[in-house]
Amino acid sequence: ERDREIATLRSDKVKLQERIDLMTYETEDLRAQLDLAQNAMPITQQPASYPSDTPLVPFPELEEQGISVSRRAGDTVISVPAEITFGSGKATLSTDGRAALGTVAARLKSDFPTDARFYIEGHTDNDPIKKSSFSSNRDLSIARAMAVLQYLVADARIPDRRFVVAGYGQYAPVAANEGTEKAKNRRVEIVVKESR
Repeated sequence: ERDREIATLRSDKVKLQERIDLMTYETEDLRAQLDLAQNAMPITQQPASYPSDTPLVPFPELEEQGISVSRRAGDTVISVPAEITFGSGKATLSTDGRAALGTVAARLKSDFPTDARFYIEGHTDNDPIKKSSFSSNRDLSIARAMAVLQYLVADARIPDRRFVVAGYGQYAPVAANEGTEKAKNRRVEIVVKESR
């Protein structure tokens, strides 16, 4: 009886070892397939977090007007400070703002492919709306983004279908909402998304 149990256990052990060997082989095969797949994949960068843009200075005439150009997650971001384009609490383009957007429009038309999309994003600081016709910072940010859109379509003759408009209000700051830093959050960004 005991010999029979030992023989059965030995047989089971052999079967288990065979299964382990098979699973080890399958694991190695899967690892090899994974390595091949990873080597075939293009290398992509992780998207940057919202505030950490990479500075880019290919457009000196924009920089001269106080407009910054950077890269974010592979997209070109043209950031136009509100102090250039709008009066406090207002969404009507100033004369300087129209001139600045004229320079931006020339670059949008000359430097990017015709299938690129332009996302116009309005941003504000977190000061509550007091002396303005707008009910919230979000409303103000949308109205400012729409004013930029209307200029780029009506005056700069860029097709309306290429644009997307968004109003972030105070919810996507690039700086602390205090002191002199607060002004950096009042801006309209034009994010250029090219086909990849």
